[in-house]
Amino acid sequence: MTDKDLRARAIALYDRFTHDHHNRRAFLAELTTLAGSAAAANALAAAIAADPAAAAIVPADDKRLKTGEASWKTGTDRTMTGYRASPANAKGPLPAVLVIHENRGLNDHIRDVTRRVALEGFLAVAPDFLSPAGGTPADEAKAREMIGALDLAAAVQDGAATVRWLKTDKAGNGKVGAVGFCWGGAMANRIAVAAGSALSAAVPYYGPAPDPAEAARVKAAMLLHYAGTDERVNATAKPWIEALKAAGMPVQSYFYEGTFHAFNNDTSAERYNKAAADLAWDRTIRFLKERLG
Repeated sequence: MTDKDLRARAIALYDRFTHDHHNRRAFLAELTTLAGSAAAANALAAAIAADPAAAAIVPADDKRLKTGEASWKTGTDRTMTGYRASPANAKGPLPAVLVIHENRGLNDHIRDVTRRVALEGFLAVAPDFLSPAGGTPADEAKAREMIGALDLAAAVQDGAATVRWLKTDKAGNGKVGAVGFCWGGAMANRIAVAAGSALSAAVPYYGPAPDPAEAARVKAAMLLHYAGTDERVNATAKPWIEALKAAGMPVQSYFYEGTFHAFNNDTSAERYNKAAADLAWDRTIRFLKERLG
C-alpha cells in the first residue's frame, strides 16, 4: 500500500468515526490494523484530527477588528450565543455573514474563520448552535455527541431566526449571507430553505444536502463547494444542485479534485489542502461581496 492509499483509507475511517458511529475504540482498532502498529495509528489519527487552536490566521486581538461575544433571542424561550467580529473602522452599514461551525461546535478555529470573514468587510457572526444545551464544551468528542442529540428542526429555526435578527442589526446593510462547513455546510443548506427571502446568499462547504424537494423554498443565491473524494457527501450533491437549478435560483458548484472532506480546515494537517482552500475562499468572498454588497 502506498502512503497516498494509506492516507486516503485512514481519512475514510476517521470520517466514518466522526460522522457515523462515534466509537473511538473501534476507530483506533481499525486504524491500528491499517497502519501496522498502535503508535503509527495514534500519530496518524492526531494528524487527521483537527486541532482547533493550532492555527489562527487572524489573531484574536487583531486591532483591525472589533470582536466579542454576543447573544440574541431566537424565540420567546430560546436564546442563542455566539461570536461577533467586524472591521474596527467601518465607515457605514456592512453586509452580514453567518459563519456556521462544524460538528465540533463553536471553537477557536471557527472564531478565527469569523475574523477572516470580518477582515473582508463583513459583519460576521458565528452562532453556537449548542447554546440551548449549555454551549460548546472544550471536549470535542462531547461536542459531537451533543450535536448529534440536537433537535435539528429547532436548530434550523434558530438559524433562520438569526438571519432575520441580523437583517435588522443597525450595523448591517439589511442583507445577510451564510457560510458553513461540514455540519455547518448542511445547516447552511437547511437555513437557506427555512429562511426563504431573508437570506440573500449561502455558501455550504461539503455539507450533506436536504431533500431535493425542498429546493423550491430556497430564495438565496447558492455557491457550493465539495471535496473530490468525499463520497458520503457527494452522493447528495448532484440531486440538490439540479433541484436548485430547476427552482430558478443562481447556483454555482465546484468539486475540488483529489481533496478530502474538511479540506478548508487548516488545523487538520492530513486533510487541509491549501491550494483548494485558497481557491474556494477567493470564490466565496467574491460571491458574498457580489450578492450582499
